[in-house]
Amino acid sequence: ERTNGSNHIRYLCTDVILRLTTDCPVSHILNERTFRLEKAHAFFLGPDEGYDQDVGPGVAAALDRTVAYWQDWVRKLYLPLDYQEAVIRAAITLKLCAYEETGAIVAALTTSVPEFPESGRNWDYRYCWIRDAYYVVRALNRLGAVDLLENYLGYLRNLVDQSAGGHVQPVYGVGLEEDIDERITETVAGYRGMKPVRVGNQAREHLQHDVYGQIVLPLVQAFYDQRLLRPGTIEDFHALEKVGERAFAMHDQVDAGLWEFRTIARVHTYSSVMCWAACDRLAKAADHLRLKDRSAVWRERAEVIRERIEKEAFLPDEGRFAASFGNRELDASLLQMTDLGFLDAMDPRQVATFDAIERDLKKGPYLFRYVEPDDFGEPETAFNFCTFWFIEALHQNGRTDEAREIFEQMLSRRTHAGLLSEDISLGDDELWGNYPQTYSLVGIINCAVLLSRSWTDVR
Repeated sequence: ERTNGSNHIRYLCTDVILRLTTDCPVSHILNERTFRLEKAHAFFLGPDEGYDQDVGPGVAAALDRTVAYWQDWVRKLYLPLDYQEAVIRAAITLKLCAYEETGAIVAALTTSVPEFPESGRNWDYRYCWIRDAYYVVRALNRLGAVDLLENYLGYLRNLVDQSAGGHVQPVYGVGLEEDIDERITETVAGYRGMKPVRVGNQAREHLQHDVYGQIVLPLVQAFYDQRLLRPGTIEDFHALEKVGERAFAMHDQVDAGLWEFRTIARVHTYSSVMCWAACDRLAKAADHLRLKDRSAVWRERAEVIRERIEKEAFLPDEGRFAASFGNRELDASLLQMTDLGFLDAMDPRQVATFDAIERDLKKGPYLFRYVEPDDFGEPETAFNFCTFWFIEALHQNGRTDEAREIFEQMLSRRTHAGLLSEDISLGDDELWGNYPQTYSLVGIINCAVLLSRSWTDVR
């Protein structure tokens, strides 16, 4: 239903009333009539309140303030010498994915864009995934985006308090909501008519034990970082120890894994390595805080987890690691064993793991998460963030020219807005999955900083 005046239209929606104020002839809009533009027109869509100034100059002034705001914010970032346009676009969009009130950063801004046509892999990503935390914080550090970083750390600290040392969900609402139950809505046609359209996410019910490392790794930064207005305290450390206790207890228990399998439960190597990382970082933080007794406890626990991983996930006949205990399958997340500090990039076991991943999961320039059938059959698109992991691994292995080549191919696949979604199809390079995806934005930033020439090269 609509009502209108001489310079506005009111849209009476079910739950809200919106007002469009404009200097364009209202009749053209009401009649949805094509008309010739003889001059610039201004449109202001907002709450049902009168616009108390001339809409043309008012909108122009608002645009000027907006441009100035973003220019000022970007000026404060650290940018690499190369790939600046890509990094700026990714950084701005990452900030737009943040919920300023709580500091949460959502996984994407859309719901139910399928990972592949008619695949049924349609998910709601408008929530805050804990699995993103370590990678988001690393990107924010590389950008020097302390404002976003502090707010995000605050969100994670609130989750620590909310969990009180118990189970941590894989995903929460932007306001720390736990209840985000998944349902299918029939009132929306879906992206290109592809259903289902989901609201909420069943992942809240899953067990994903990597979350404990994902919480500890970002939050220990507060014990070291003198830029922060809210540095870490002894009380924060003891609160994090409760998360570490959970990591130690869960390191060899089955879960849904990083990729949130709905019907497959295994002891996933990546989850165990993240639990190891939680204990390892707590030991180092305890050293920094001069808590020698606690450092010894966490170092011993980290070693227990390491020994279990090396025993249960390693395949001696191939000299590599498997994606889960007692199995042989591969997973792109095994590339992170180097990044997390579990193995050196030149460790023969990691070299063999990398070689197997390159052989079996790389299709063209892209990397699949895994290739085994899951709840929905065999994966049909590559996961963009995994391709960025592969680029980083190439660089760590001394193959920097190849890394740059693939990275620049990924940049060429971005939309006209300079952004990427979650997935990309082989052959036609079409983007699929929710958009813009935080993982992909973070991948652009992290790889650009890693691969860029130094600023000293232009002296």
